[in-house]
Amino acid sequence: MDTPATSRRYRSIFISDVHLGMRTSQSDALLDFLRNVEADTIYLVGDIIDFWKVRRGAFWPQIQNDVLQKLLRKARKGAHIVFIPGNHDECLRDYAGMQFGGIEFQRQAIHAAADGRRYLVMHGDEFDVVIRTAKWLAFLGDLGYDAALWLNRPLNWSRRHLGLGYWSLSAYLKLRVKQAVSFIGAYEQALADEARRRSVDGVICGHIHHACDRTIDGVRYLNCGDWVESCTAVAETQAGHMTVIHWRNAQQDMAQRARLLPAARRAA
Repeated sequence: MDTPATSRRYRSIFISDVHLGMRTSQSDALLDFLRNVEADTIYLVGDIIDFWKVRRGAFWPQIQNDVLQKLLRKARKGAHIVFIPGNHDECLRDYAGMQFGGIEFQRQAIHAAADGRRYLVMHGDEFDVVIRTAKWLAFLGDLGYDAALWLNRPLNWSRRHLGLGYWSLSAYLKLRVKQAVSFIGAYEQALADEARRRSVDGVICGHIHHACDRTIDGVRYLNCGDWVESCTAVAETQAGHMTVIHWRNAQQDMAQRARLLPAARRAA
């Protein structure tokens, strides 16, 4: 896992599951990430806008506009931005093959890394059995996830006052329930199998809000995670090295460096 310095430039970055329109979207953290990280190519790997939530009631603070404006500004400055819609913004799939405001819309993409490896880039909901066969159950699960996220707030308020770090109840429940663990494993395997079928070296996806970098039967599986809880992204260095960035850790590291810099200057 990488901890980037301020204004670090990558060859490409991959962001998924921002869920703009949700009250629990970490838009402030994403905006900070976009201000501090530059990339030649930016992939938006689905569920950037949560139309499921938008339809149930408008919640759109200014900072969520700021995120979209920042992306459009990067496009105007020359960044190649590819939007691959997910199940929460699937209405945008109708625009695949088109370009608006410098943002290119695609259903899927093949990314050629600097080291010659090729990666299938897709949101991943196509391989979610619940989404494909019982969408009503997915909506019900979405409501339950919202409830767990709501409980995260008072829980972490108490933890902060006790001097403890952030802890996610919803992530804990997701990973501790046997069926959920089994689902994640099956999902990862299905994506790796699809990458193998496409004769590529790896797959970069999102959807399940579980950042990951692992090799499955010779296929590199990278999941971007999300910007609701984990605040993670996948990034490619100029040499083609892929890594998962945990932005909360990076923010803490930068804050610590900022505190230590004046002392180091005085010592010098």
